[in-house]
Amino acid sequence: MDMDRAELADFLRRCRGRLRPEEVGLPAGARRRTPGLRREEVSQLAGMSADYYMRLEQARSPQPSTQILASLAHALRLTEDERDHLYLLAGHRPPAARMAGDHVRPGLLYLLDELKETPAHITNDIGDLLAHNTMAEALLGCICSVREQDRNFVWRWFTDPTIRLIYSPDERREHSRAYAADLRASITRRGGDAASARLVADLQAASPEFAVLWELHEVAVRRKSRIRVDHPAVGPVELECETLLSPAEDQQLVIFTPPPGTPALDKLGLLRDLDHGEFAPAAPAHR
Repeated sequence: MDMDRAELADFLRRCRGRLRPEEVGLPAGARRRTPGLRREEVSQLAGMSADYYMRLEQARSPQPSTQILASLAHALRLTEDERDHLYLLAGHRPPAARMAGDHVRPGLLYLLDELKETPAHITNDIGDLLAHNTMAEALLGCICSVREQDRNFVWRWFTDPTIRLIYSPDERREHSRAYAADLRASITRRGGDAASARLVADLQAASPEFAVLWELHEVAVRRKSRIRVDHPAVGPVELECETLLSPAEDQQLVIFTPPPGTPALDKLGLLRDLDHGEFAPAAPAHR
């Protein structure tokens, strides 16, 4: 990323001018000609030399490090949005957004409930099912539930062979590699937190296939996928997975849509008309 020195300099000057001394624990004083902090005060708060900060505001500095930017964001009391803007102007990727965790926002749950004609569910980035609508439950069955002990799609893929039966051996290998590579990307993004580390350890112990794939250290975020379901009431159904990410990218709303020109649309219509209590829902072969 390129550094925009002029815009960075202007942004720093504006932020310094908006901040009152008393907001950062400094005396206001009686001899201030302009509102805001002095350059020397910002440099002191940020723990850097006054000369270096002056060159930043004069658009003639080298590219600041992420450590310097973090100190400036703290010194200038920037919001998360302002901090991210500061990083981008300086030519750096902003820090990762705060993780949403397992708490699904009410607005997202409302949207899920409003998708009455289309299967949809919400998962986190390591494959835990957090919520689903009625159509998703009818289509995908009980392969995963929101119960903590039985809600992870990656775990079920590698430990329950029955959900793979609808796929050919080549497709199974492709999906397995995709699951492992996507999980690797998610864990790195999370910084190796306890939940993701425990999932990987359990998978390595339970699945020799996963253990081999994990050693390859392949990384690839899954942005597009398809699901194939052999449904007991409507027969085989293949759907595309449209994924909408939360700002922190650790929760995703997955909407299952029929590919154009396929029988999937009619089969979803049949599924909506069925009494879902009359049959055992099918297990999905792929999230």
